[in-house]
Amino acid sequence: MLPTRSVPPARLGGAALTGGGAYRFLQLLTSTIGARLTGTEGSRRAAELLLTTLEDAGLENVHAEDYTLPSSWRRGHARARVISPLERALTIQSYGWAPSTSGEIVAPAIDMGTLEPADLDHAGPRVRDRIVLADFAGAGGEPGYVNRARSAALLGQAGALALIIPSGKPQGLLDINCFGNLPRAALPMLSIAQEDALFLRGLLPAQPVRLALDAANTLDMTPSIERNVIADWRGSTQPDEIVIVGAHLDSWDTATGADDDGSGVAAVFEFARLLALLAVRPRRTIRFAFFSGEEQGILGSHAYVTAHEAELDQVKAVLIMDQGAGTPRGFRLHGRADVAEGAARVLAPLQTLGAAGVSQEASFDQDHAFFLAAGIPVMTLWVQPGDYETRHHTTSDTLDRIDPRLLAIDTAVMAMAAYGVADGAPIGPRLSPTESRALLRRTGLQSSYRLLGGMR
Repeated sequence: MLPTRSVPPARLGGAALTGGGAYRFLQLLTSTIGARLTGTEGSRRAAELLLTTLEDAGLENVHAEDYTLPSSWRRGHARARVISPLERALTIQSYGWAPSTSGEIVAPAIDMGTLEPADLDHAGPRVRDRIVLADFAGAGGEPGYVNRARSAALLGQAGALALIIPSGKPQGLLDINCFGNLPRAALPMLSIAQEDALFLRGLLPAQPVRLALDAANTLDMTPSIERNVIADWRGSTQPDEIVIVGAHLDSWDTATGADDDGSGVAAVFEFARLLALLAVRPRRTIRFAFFSGEEQGILGSHAYVTAHEAELDQVKAVLIMDQGAGTPRGFRLHGRADVAEGAARVLAPLQTLGAAGVSQEASFDQDHAFFLAAGIPVMTLWVQPGDYETRHHTTSDTLDRIDPRLLAIDTAVMAMAAYGVADGAPIGPRLSPTESRALLRRTGLQSSYRLLGGMR
């Protein structure tokens, strides 16, 4: 048993607020490595950097855990233009893991509006040999990306040549998302600038519109090895009980992933470094997990849950940061009303930072997801949105957009909350499989679970 040296959470918070370590690490990550697309050299180098720096900081059990990546992808060029009734270039970019066109294709465009899979039951003749313009919104309790994945598959089966999706971003920014059903999309899928989508929709009701489209990506269907990075800080009196604190090390490829999720990685790393620097140990072991493959369908954290299934009873909670370095509000509990009282107790010291709130809003789009499905209490950092969604998955996800002060505050919030969970009474129980299934139904997350769970 390790000697106990307890510490008020405020001491950890103060060190995080004043030390600036998270921002320094984020500078290192974005300037020396940059983009960290899953399955690329950037992802490998990010893992190596974390392994080295965690070891140097004095963390324990520092290691990588491999898992199989079903396919690899590299972005090539994407060009599009209107060729009739007039000539005009369009701003466009491929979705991640989307296939190429067969050279330049020229075809009529069709606007399907806001599309749901049911709209395609008899749409074959309308979409065959056409380039489809469509939006995807949540419907029937399902998020938009579920409808998008299902509809894209149906469009491919119906003979559509490509799918172009209006970006939700202003000023010509494009989404560089993943289509959501690896290992490959059913047809070329591209994000088009919001302004250009509005231009096309202004033309289409009045006359036929023909587009020329050329997208060249490299999709390698050979499975390869990816890895998560893991490190422990062993608990003093209950070391077999584990609290996982995590973020995802991968990013998209057209920027440096400074906020998605470089800020989360930096905050979690700095918390780990401060524990070792201050030589303090909570009662339970804190496991630091840096997952890869999050952007492709939370692959790394899913692989972790699968590989550690026999040990999940030891995991008492999971805390994730993956909403950017914003003004903290507290934590989201994802439908676990039964842990609200325990979470509120842990978060009470964060009142002065404005971060003691709890939300029951539930989602399945961060690395907490498969832990939630396994019945484990989860807490994800809940922040004011600011302009994060505008920058999210775009070329604007760069270090200059990060506020060092907010990153320091978020680091303090993560450190104080995680330490409180690891040192205090459990915030809640692990749910049974029956209870977990009921939670997914109640929160509307079943469809996301099926979509993402079916990828393995």
